[in-house]
Amino acid sequence: MPAGLQNCISGRFFYLYLYLKLYYMVIEKDDRLILVTNDDGLYAAGLKTLLEVMEEFGKVVLVSTTESMSGMSQALTVKTPLRVKLLEETDRHRIYACNGTPTDIVKLSVNQLLERKPDFVVSGINHGSNSSVSVLYSGTMAAAIEGCLYGITSVGFSLNNFSPAADFSACSKYIRIVMKIIIKDALPHGVCLNVNIPKVPESEIKGIRVCRQSRGNWKEEFEKRKDPMGKTYYWLTGIYNNHEPDAEDTDEWALAHNYVSLVPVSVDMTAHWYINELKSKTGNV
Repeated sequence: MPAGLQNCISGRFFYLYLYLKLYYMVIEKDDRLILVTNDDGLYAAGLKTLLEVMEEFGKVVLVSTTESMSGMSQALTVKTPLRVKLLEETDRHRIYACNGTPTDIVKLSVNQLLERKPDFVVSGINHGSNSSVSVLYSGTMAAAIEGCLYGITSVGFSLNNFSPAADFSACSKYIRIVMKIIIKDALPHGVCLNVNIPKVPESEIKGIRVCRQSRGNWKEEFEKRKDPMGKTYYWLTGIYNNHEPDAEDTDEWALAHNYVSLVPVSVDMTAHWYINELKSKTGNV
């Protein structure tokens, strides 16, 4: 066979391969169903950024709280009925408002609002970090953990900036990177991701650092105040106490040094390392 003809056939097969690859990538994207939620409320700037990025990866159903649910953790609504309102529907997304908590939203979406179980639950972008023990209080991470309990690959995103006017532009790049990772390789059962992004311009972020949750605690202070009627009330404030500020394998260290922290979170809260010691203490009781 003449070399020119062989090259022509090879070229045609290459373009056919490229076409088919791109075609199936589009099909996969169109079939991918992503549930997006948050705990800062429907009009939070971080949620808007997350929606825009998620639309690049599939069909999005966004269900958000009608008001801020920060600090609600895994709370469920059990004393009042849940109500949902469809606000917008396009060929790329549906947007609902719900009066429940982030955990309520994941449960209700999987059971009632979605046509099938979603491929991903993506929560955020939270106004403020959810590093260290904040993961235990976070409504943002509660949604990711709840998705994980359903066997859905789930991730929570947070920006280490509590300002209502926070700039979320640096987040998009790293959300895309994380999404590509979990699309290629699903997370193990019982594991979700906690992603925190530092409060610096994108040009100053050094990259992603896979790390562990830092050991620390919040030192709460309650300010005693008087309302206009003269009645006493208390306002929660506090500071975070990092027990290991020099540990370079933690999320707090990563954020302090301008890295995106990526922590795999397990829903199994068993202290496995302590089981044998506890058995030795209890004996045959």
